[in-house]
Amino acid sequence: MMPTANTLTSYPKFWAECYGIAPFLPTTREEMDALGWDSCDIIIVTGDAYVDHPSFGMAVIGRLLEKQGFRVGIIDQPNWQSSDDFSRLGKPNLFFGIAAGNMDSMINRYTADKRARSDDAYTPDDKAGRRPDRAVIVYTQRCKETFPDVPTVLGSIEASLRRIAHYDYWDDAVRRSILVDSQADILLYGNAERAITELAHRLSQNEPISQINDIRGTTFIRKSLPDGWTLIDSTRVDRPGKIDPLQNPYQTDEELAAATGGKCQISNDSGDGSQTVTLSFLPKHSKTDRAKTVIRLPSYKKVKSDPVLYAHASRVLHLETNPGNARALVQNNDGKDVWLNPPPIPLSTEEMDAVFGLPYQRVPHPKYEGKRIPAYEMIRFSINIMRGCFGGCTFCSITEHEGRIIQNRSEQSILNEIEDIRDKTPGFTGTISDLGGPTANMYRLACKDPTIEAACRRPSCVYPGICDNLNTNHDPLIKLYKKARQIKGVKRILIASGLRYDLAVESPEYVEELVTHHVGGYLKIAPEHTEKGPLSKMMKPGIGTYDRFKTMFEKFTKKAGKKQYLIPYFIAAHPGTEDEDMVNLALWLKKNKFQADQVQTFYPSPMATATAMYHTGRNPLKGVNYKSEKINTVKKIEQRRLHKALLRYHDPENWKVIRDVLLKMGKKQLIGDAPNCLIPSKPPSNKHGTLAGAKKFVTKHTPQGYKPVEYKRKKR
Repeated sequence: MMPTANTLTSYPKFWAECYGIAPFLPTTREEMDALGWDSCDIIIVTGDAYVDHPSFGMAVIGRLLEKQGFRVGIIDQPNWQSSDDFSRLGKPNLFFGIAAGNMDSMINRYTADKRARSDDAYTPDDKAGRRPDRAVIVYTQRCKETFPDVPTVLGSIEASLRRIAHYDYWDDAVRRSILVDSQADILLYGNAERAITELAHRLSQNEPISQINDIRGTTFIRKSLPDGWTLIDSTRVDRPGKIDPLQNPYQTDEELAAATGGKCQISNDSGDGSQTVTLSFLPKHSKTDRAKTVIRLPSYKKVKSDPVLYAHASRVLHLETNPGNARALVQNNDGKDVWLNPPPIPLSTEEMDAVFGLPYQRVPHPKYEGKRIPAYEMIRFSINIMRGCFGGCTFCSITEHEGRIIQNRSEQSILNEIEDIRDKTPGFTGTISDLGGPTANMYRLACKDPTIEAACRRPSCVYPGICDNLNTNHDPLIKLYKKARQIKGVKRILIASGLRYDLAVESPEYVEELVTHHVGGYLKIAPEHTEKGPLSKMMKPGIGTYDRFKTMFEKFTKKAGKKQYLIPYFIAAHPGTEDEDMVNLALWLKKNKFQADQVQTFYPSPMATATAMYHTGRNPLKGVNYKSEKINTVKKIEQRRLHKALLRYHDPENWKVIRDVLLKMGKKQLIGDAPNCLIPSKPPSNKHGTLAGAKKFVTKHTPQGYKPVEYKRKKR
């Protein structure tokens, strides 16, 4: 079963609770004076503009700590060229909480081609350059220069995904744990409500931060192995050299049961001819206590110089991500042992409701009046109904950050927030732009058996097929949608979050509800590719599943008497992709009359499994050794641009490069004016690059956010 944890509401309030709730968490001394504060207990430093909304991390953590009775200030987008901005709220009594913002600062500042972006959606008026590269490191250094004796606590996705030695795309090298590079005192990874609450209360009781090393979801420097602990080498967990022949990564049910000292029973008495797998566990046979076991990963120096060991370390880290069975990890980073406690226990529904029910103003701080913050514009009428994702897509870091166990809000909490938006959010015209989360339709989906869920070590519940133990009942979500659209003053409820269509097809009733009432003309879904090679490295279903969903989408669209379209998204240059795969994808796009205006090139984000593939040329979804098969990685900028160009086969600017590669590949037959040709024999003359009969989509800004709309040429 899942370990237990203190609830967020179980702590006695800090004495400063008497000051009450701040209209906005203060960002200046003047605001502190107006609240009657002589000092802040905690100061959060963030690379984003301060938006008091539950979609912004600094607001969630700040309001949560305020609820615990602490006085919390915010230093938003400080000038990092000096320490002046870092002293503007004075010295915090307990600690600095340091965050890069809602995005990794490097991804925020640079494109997949490593070009500096000209905008920043989390900054007033979309201005770039308001945060430094590797913001967490820079902010920590400035805080330490300003107040050397104040503890520094790292958080945000930038810290979370860089908690161990990791490949850095911008350096094209393996970097040390960000905890070592920043010289901070402790790092909180994942959604950190539990960890930050316990840490704040223990620091308020004068417990030295150097002695706080038993909180889940934390990373810190440890000098020696504690008494009673067992240290095992990572090769005992997953020996480099064992090649797993299974498509589904990691362990079968039988291997899982055997590894935990139990057995697997398969029965055929379910009545429908299917098999039922039952795992039973025998803890008395376990050789070590998992709660007192730490796994030593290969050191920073070893993973930096040896791609096989890097892939192995990535694989072991992902094996130890289930909070029900994860063990602690330790890795030497240039002489310092970086210790990772197991992941935090997921929040209960009651705790999720409490977090999202905190007294947010739901608008940017008043000091930004008259300025537009694009990230806020995107989400101001949207609602997050859940957290986490069990899809396990290798190019995505949601699971590494939020976990794969879905954390749900209650139906009533969500409906209450809709009413709050209706009554309090400026500019509301009746449209809720999204009811979703990391994945729109994983609300209340979970393993049928909590015991199996707590013991499972697979990274995905839906690849290569949907696990028999997964509950795919969409009825609670359908019920939520129906109640939401019946609220007075609400005209439309749209779904804009990513849709897991392989789950959606399991519930025709859900697809009908979605298509009939919640699609604003276009629905974005992400098959990501059409070819088996890259799809198997992404852990995504085959294109046939997309076709099934498309058939259902069109059926219910016709039944509703509407004109609606699917917008499929694809990734270029993903590890495991050959030029042939991209040509086949381009042919599929042309056959289906799609012309993508904006395309996505694979972006190697820290800690993602696909990033390990990109860096090492090995596949950590299987065991790796020095003789194992290498996978193709698209690293050269020319090939990355070629793959991107093939996704935009219709663009006249790409005609020559595509023509050259088709000739080089011996595919001259794909050049010409026949229907089965990819490009014409001569470059298109249309300056818009639109071929006859094709649907081209562009991105247009609307009051509800950014949405794809069909491109139409203006009449002359």
